Order: sequence, then structure tokens, then C-alpha cells
Amino acid sequence: MTLPADPKDYRAIDLMLQIPGEDNSAWYESMKPLLRDEESRNVFKMPAQYMFKDIPDTGKHDDYVAYTLQEMDRWGIAKAMISVNTDKSQNVGAIERHPDRFFACYGADPNEGMDEVRKIKQLHKQYGIKCVTGFPSGLCPQVPINDKKWYPIYAACCELDIPVSLTVGVPGPRLPMAPQKVELIDEVCWFFPELRFVMRHGAEPWVDLAIKLMLKYPNLYYCTSAFRPKHYPKAIVQYANTRGADKIMYAGYFPMGLSLERIMTDMPDVPFKPEVWPKFLHENARRVFKLDV
Repeated sequence: MTLPADPKDYRAIDLMLQIPGEDNSAWYESMKPLLRDEESRNVFKMPAQYMFKDIPDTGKHDDYVAYTLQEMDRWGIAKAMISVNTDKSQNVGAIERHPDRFFACYGADPNEGMDEVRKIKQLHKQYGIKCVTGFPSGLCPQVPINDKKWYPIYAACCELDIPVSLTVGVPGPRLPMAPQKVELIDEVCWFFPELRFVMRHGAEPWVDLAIKLMLKYPNLYYCTSAFRPKHYPKAIVQYANTRGADKIMYAGYFPMGLSLERIMTDMPDVPFKPEVWPKFLHENARRVFKLDV
């Protein structure tokens, strides 16, 4: 298979997407106590705006779910992972209305202890969440990837047979990076060999170490969230084209920092081998997240 000429034929599974709304700033409220510089606190629309010059303007819509589906159809996104909570929300409504197009994840805060484990199990029962996500540097207080606070959540993911997907590498927002050092993943993959661990947000500047760990651990994977395709790390593309074809998965960043148009316009220029494209766009995600598509 080669990459289809028409993006509508990509049939991609997007592992990082959100339904926009009237006020998207609420996504970043939890990390505000950690932000210290004036731009981050009072100027930026989103905390990593210095990296994303043209944040998508989604405009106002009577039905944001319908608008999102329209964009997905235009740019070849067959299915997308969106975050849910125990509260009734627009994302929950999207999953209930369109279970063939959206599947659920949950962004966990290990500072909540066993209450968070119970919530994960409730959401799995209620909405069939397919993944637990997390932002170690963006939590307040921060929680390093290998901190004992994460371990009950990792254990719950093993029990439920769902992946965990954490942000790794230097965070885009101006937050301390120590909780997301790639080397911390080593202990987690060693202790939880049955835990499927998916790295988010690039792993830079430790991409070579991320690849070394993926070679070492069969349960470790990588998705391309928050990167325009023209900025995918060269080492990741090379790894996908050689030993890592089954380890690399597509994830976008709409509407937080990138439009689907910008992502998919870049996509054909990524030098993946023909046989890598279907794995990258949908087959690996279907297998790792155990999706019925």
C-alpha cells in the first residue's frame, strides 16, 4: 500500500483529538498554578503557544461534534480518541452519538490515589475507555513517570487490559521537565511487562533513548501527537522504516495546536516506506488499543 492521493482515503485513527467548544482554555486550568512567566499566565491562549504560531480558530458552531466530524471526513480521520470524565460532557455525547467514530480515554491524576483507580474502573465500565492518558509535568503537583503514585494506575490498566499513554520529553508549556525524562520509562516497562505504554509528544531531546527502549521492551510504543509531520523526528521515521514498523502510531493535535488541514497537507511528504503507511495510520493503533475497526 502507498499513501492514497486523496486524504479522505487515509482511514486514519487519530490518537489525540478533542471536540472544540466556545472556550477551549478550560483544558489548561489544572496546570495554571505551575505557570510562572507572564506570557504563559496572561497572554497565551494555550501554554505552549510559542511553539504553535497559528492555533486553529474553530469558530462558533451550533453543533461542535458535527463540525469535528466534518473536519475528520475531509481529512481522512476514520476514528478518533477523545477524553471523557464521570461528568456528562460534549465528548461523552460524541461517543454516545457516534460510537463508530469516537472512542474514549481518560486523563488521570495519580495525586488522587485510589479514588482515581476507582474512577478509571467506573469509566471503563460506563464508556469502555480504551486508554488512560497523563501529563506528568502538567499535574499539580507534578508526578514523575516512575513515581509510586502512578503504580496503582498502571496496575489497573494491566487489569483492564488497556494501554497507558503519557507525555514524555521536554514539555511544551514552561514547566519543569524532570517528571518526563524518557529514562524513567525503563523502570515502568521492566516492572509491568504486560502494560502497553504509549509515549506521547515526541520524547525530545531523548528520541534515540526512546528508540533504544522500544527495541528493549515489546510493550513500549510511540505516537506522533503535537508534531506537524514535517517535524517528525528523523530518527523515528528511520526506525519505523526499519525495525519499528509495528511501534509507531499516528496522533494529531486538533484543535489544541494544529489543524487537521495542516497535519494532512504535510503528511504525504513523510518518507515512510509504502508498507509502513497502513501500520502507522491505523493498523498499529487498532492492535495496541484493541479497537473494533
